[in-house]
Amino acid sequence: MSDFSDYEDEEGVDEPDLDAIDKKDDAAVVEKPLTQEIISTNGCLSLLCKTGNSLAHAYVRLDIKDREITDISCLKVFVHLRYIDLSGNKISDLSPLNHLTHLLTVKADKNLVTTAKLNELPYLQILNCSNNKVQSLEGIGHPLLETLNLNGNEISDVSRLSFNKLARLTQLELKANKLTSTAGIHLPGLRKLYLGDNSIVNIEQLSRLQNLTILHLRNNKITSLDGFPETLTQLQYLNLRKNEVTTFSEVEKLKRLPMLRALILRQNPVCYEESYRIEVLVLLRRLERLDQDVYVEDERQEAEEIYNSRQEIENQGEETGNHEVIQSEEED
Repeated sequence: MSDFSDYEDEEGVDEPDLDAIDKKDDAAVVEKPLTQEIISTNGCLSLLCKTGNSLAHAYVRLDIKDREITDISCLKVFVHLRYIDLSGNKISDLSPLNHLTHLLTVKADKNLVTTAKLNELPYLQILNCSNNKVQSLEGIGHPLLETLNLNGNEISDVSRLSFNKLARLTQLELKANKLTSTAGIHLPGLRKLYLGDNSIVNIEQLSRLQNLTILHLRNNKITSLDGFPETLTQLQYLNLRKNEVTTFSEVEKLKRLPMLRALILRQNPVCYEESYRIEVLVLLRRLERLDQDVYVEDERQEAEEIYNSRQEIENQGEETGNHEVIQSEEED
């Protein structure tokens, strides 16, 4: 049996802070540019490391979170920075980061950023621009980027994402945006995809996500499960909580996912049907966990008996049908 301790549950990871966004909308922005004086007098720099030639040293970590900063132009000269935390400010422009080509991690969540577009940063691995005002995925292309968090923005489609420049991306978070479809995500290396709290109606164009293991679609408007292709051979965890799936015939369509082991369906109409847990296990016999609970042996035995009984009835029906066909041919 699989160990599900590594799977993020239905709440997902790093939830969008929508209340914080609303408060920023209401508050007037008072200009407060970042200065070298603020950096030096507040202990913002840390982690002293050797520079490229190994003959000099420089601080490579900067933390200026929650300081109501509006402008970071002065960072252009801090060319050795590798880790930056700009969270919880009032920054609208990230372009000064284009000068910092050694960056590995950028945290710019809870700001007023309208675009995450940056020049290609050759070493960037983690980019967090969640809880901002980003509307487009244009200009996000970094060859070593592994994690991209854009939760809590205003993105309505992913068509402008530079897929050819994101070959190393393994985790994409787009919760609480304005998506209506899963179409357009062509990232073969992706392993974790978070699309909860959107307005998704259609599941489509997922065939290129051959390495996907975790898919969150919580709190959307999904009624049909037709869109899951057989190419999702690695998908183990699927969160469909709080959608509009009404019948077991829709659930049965998930049989085409051979590695599915954990399924979250609660708060769908189908979960209020009689014998819900057992019926799902009859249809998806490899499933190990439904909603919060792992299947126990008694449930497995009951589901197996029901499955075998139905198979026997189905086989008998086929034999009867074949016998009738033979008799008809003899009479002819």
